[in-house]
Amino acid sequence: MTDPIRLAKRVAELRGCSRREAEQFINGGWVRVDGIVVEEPQFRVADQRVEIDPGADLGQTEPVTLLLHKPPGYHTLQSDNQNGQPASQLLNPATLWPEDISGLRPLKMHFAQLTGCVPLETGASGLVVFTQDWRIARKLTEDAATLEHEVIVEVAGELAPNGLKRLNRGILYRGKTPPAIKVSWQNETRLRVALKGAQPGQIAHLCEAVGLQVLSMKRIRLGRVPLGKLPPGQWRYLLEDERF
Repeated sequence: MTDPIRLAKRVAELRGCSRREAEQFINGGWVRVDGIVVEEPQFRVADQRVEIDPGADLGQTEPVTLLLHKPPGYHTLQSDNQNGQPASQLLNPATLWPEDISGLRPLKMHFAQLTGCVPLETGASGLVVFTQDWRIARKLTEDAATLEHEVIVEVAGELAPNGLKRLNRGILYRGKTPPAIKVSWQNETRLRVALKGAQPGQIAHLCEAVGLQVLSMKRIRLGRVPLGKLPPGQWRYLLEDERF
């Protein structure tokens, strides 16, 4: 019986690599202990069988971006932390959309150090983005004013005369008029709004200005990335060829 040592040390010995590389192999889900994947480098092993996947590739430990269909009642804004639960708590292996086609395996490391981008009101549902990739986080921050949001809005009330024209011309919000906005009826109670640089509270303000009350909102697209058939409460990986 040998004394237990850290799994990272054993992997470094077996692979002939640095301790840092060994930790990356473990974090990447490439290491099994007695046939079970272990993702904690500090896990201690003695006489257990330690195996490293022959296809182990550190190149597959690139940062990931997760797309979540947020249901109503979950917040993505720090200022909303007293209302509802954080949307990030919905991100775990069990809630990965079964139809995800990325080919990626959900790992514990995929749920660490995520940055929530392009916030969505607590009462709204739809597409939200969490990323580990600083390039995507920077793009969504720097291009926030020109990023188009497409939102389905359930409304009640009576539209004011020329209300649709007023909406399409743009209505002042927090001292600014939308740089671009397209509003049309999807059916008798639903508006389809495509708005660049949308801010939390803005769509409700626009609707109220023309006599309508917002009952619900669902964001179905951010830039060129659609929500698609992603069910509420589930998430998928952003694909390599998808661009906002």
